[in-house]
Amino acid sequence: MTSVPIETVAPVTLEITQISAPQSAFITTTKPNPQDYKDAIRTSLRASTLDAVFAAVFGVATGGILLSNFLLELGASPVVFGMLSSIPMLVNLVQPLGALLSERSSSRFQYSLKTHGIARLLWLILGFSIITSTWIGISSEQLIVLTLLVVLFSGLLGGLGSASWLSWLATIVPRRLRGRYFGLRNSAASLTNLLCVPLAGLAVSHWYGGTLQGYGIILFAAIACGIISICCQYFQIDMNPALQNSSLVKYQQNSESAVTTNEKTITVTQITSPPNEFASIWNNWNFLRFLLYFGLWMLAFNISAPFFNFYMLDQLHLDVSCVTLYGSLQAGASMLLIVLWGKLADKIGNRRILMLVGIFVALTPLLWLGVSADSWNIWLWLPLLHIFTGGTLAAIDLCNNNLQLAIAPLKNQSIYFAIASAVAGFSGALGTTIGGFIAQFAGQGALLGLFALSSLCRLAAILPLIFVKE
Repeated sequence: MTSVPIETVAPVTLEITQISAPQSAFITTTKPNPQDYKDAIRTSLRASTLDAVFAAVFGVATGGILLSNFLLELGASPVVFGMLSSIPMLVNLVQPLGALLSERSSSRFQYSLKTHGIARLLWLILGFSIITSTWIGISSEQLIVLTLLVVLFSGLLGGLGSASWLSWLATIVPRRLRGRYFGLRNSAASLTNLLCVPLAGLAVSHWYGGTLQGYGIILFAAIACGIISICCQYFQIDMNPALQNSSLVKYQQNSESAVTTNEKTITVTQITSPPNEFASIWNNWNFLRFLLYFGLWMLAFNISAPFFNFYMLDQLHLDVSCVTLYGSLQAGASMLLIVLWGKLADKIGNRRILMLVGIFVALTPLLWLGVSADSWNIWLWLPLLHIFTGGTLAAIDLCNNNLQLAIAPLKNQSIYFAIASAVAGFSGALGTTIGGFIAQFAGQGALLGLFALSSLCRLAAILPLIFVKE
């Protein structure tokens, strides 16, 4: 595994070599070989793409339609499905703690191995329980409880490692390539989902031992892919966050210096950081403005997002196969357009795309107000609506992620990512809860009113983005 050390040197001999200015700064005492760094970066990007592909296979079995169908076969109640939807959002609240722990570790890879690796191995407990349930007498209710516990604890471990993983990737991916690279990476993951979901569904439904056993077999295969995903991270350039942060603190000064690299001369602004990791965050007004936007957006978006499928199934009485087809069209549009959005973001910036495309995403719920169950809506309007939604949401997801990478400083970067994820998780869960209460107690036409409310809230949420500097 390639490592990038940060060595202790005298201030007069300090040399800063930047691979992806200004985020990926590596401090050395000798002039590095540029080709070695380029080769290491290329290897890291390929490994990260493979990591995304195998992680997508793992996610196919541990979330989404396959896990929901498994719980449905066990006779799970709507309350269980509500808990299943809220757990992934709420576990983000532990990300600040995970960021603090990761900054005190000595290796990003080792920390990821302990968090994400153990989180994925926990699913083996559920897999063995499913396969042996008929032999040792595990009831359906016990399997439901066990499933929720595995989802909870694996989510908590994943939450502890997510901010560190994102900070690690932020230092590896060159800034000028972030839009294109993450677009390609997400597109590869989306393609994997499109291929694996129907294949896994067929395998589960046609398994000779029944659908429950079929899901257990698919789960074991997915866990194996999840472990391979972690192994791919071994080939990424490793980082020592503790050594990196201590070196930055030692050499940061209230000055501005010009640093010459092999390719160009750049300007590096060095500002002394407070000893408290959180103190710099509360003084970073640009990041706080981004948090305000991100929190309001997740709240407004999730007021209506979980209820579009419910509206088609419950109000329009569409067949589940039609709803699944619409979901595939949406995923396909996202996969095809996300690479284009990435290239455009590299040219004009993420904030501009978020403001422009955000208006279209904000108005999307209003397009549902005239939808009915006639053939014109079923075969033309709803497919076009889902294709439009997939294409626009791809831009929002990609640029929100890239904007975080752009505005978070290098020092204690994972803590910034963790706080953003915690705010997003809490706001998203709150939005889902508000939408659920409105949909349940507001009476006839509540869902249409919910869509209109979400549209207005989404438009309002874009306003703080005007004051965010990329």
